[in-house]
Amino acid sequence: MTRLVHHARELTPSAAVVMTMGALHDGHAALIRAARAHAGPSGQVTVTVFVNPLQFGPGEDLDSYPRTLEADVKIAGQEGADVVFAPAVEEVYPDGEPRVRIAAGAMGERYEGAVRPGHFDGMLTVVAKLLHLTRPAAAFFGQKDAQQLALIRRMVTDLDFPVEVVAVPTVREPDGLARSSRNRYLSDDDRARALGLSRALFAGRDAVPDGLDAVRRAARRSLEADGLAADYLALVDPATFTEAPPGHTGAAVLAVAAKVGGTRLIDNLPLVFGPGRLLESGDVS
Repeated sequence: MTRLVHHARELTPSAAVVMTMGALHDGHAALIRAARAHAGPSGQVTVTVFVNPLQFGPGEDLDSYPRTLEADVKIAGQEGADVVFAPAVEEVYPDGEPRVRIAAGAMGERYEGAVRPGHFDGMLTVVAKLLHLTRPAAAFFGQKDAQQLALIRRMVTDLDFPVEVVAVPTVREPDGLARSSRNRYLSDDDRARALGLSRALFAGRDAVPDGLDAVRRAARRSLEADGLAADYLALVDPATFTEAPPGHTGAAVLAVAAKVGGTRLIDNLPLVFGPGRLLESGDVS
């Protein structure tokens, strides 16, 4: 039986934690299943459900962000979670907005950070707090939010958090669209247009044998053919989220963000250049 907990004092250390903002979908379910497998039959798996106001900038969808706690608890329980921690804002930030926050630095100021100033500072601050509160041995995050994942790994390393960060592959619809809580905002026409993001990534992947510039050109041409204007299209080093330089070998991430109708979507695909096999989406961790 999955326990629903609202107060940090009710928590005990977890073998694994999955942090979410709720509105759980198949992508979250994959994270919970991975955490359950990692924790084993006796380890506690905690799922957090918290819509973090620090991550939302002016004009973003904080008030309208979907909140489906009852359904979230049911999904979490079905996938093997022992505890759902769903604190109120006052529980996480008892003195209001925190005066001291974790700064993402230059790594958090490009790509998503350039479009959403302060977003990653707010994300890292709440992740740090939730790591302290849930005290997990391992924390599971989706690769769909690749820049977020890179920053969390950097924070854990730089600030000596005693936790293993585990990446879980992106879950896609059968037609290739990455699962996202924001997909529910898409009209039928917008959803069809949104497939342009994954098509661009797959076009870039197919050009890997021809080199980095060929990947960028193929992805850009695909976006243009679908009539999408990207906030960014970048081929980056997954550890630093800086643009992959000429001659780069090894792991890379092809990332894209675009607004479709009134909904802003992100997606990415891990790639490998040089010796070694071409990895499918989600195989780079």
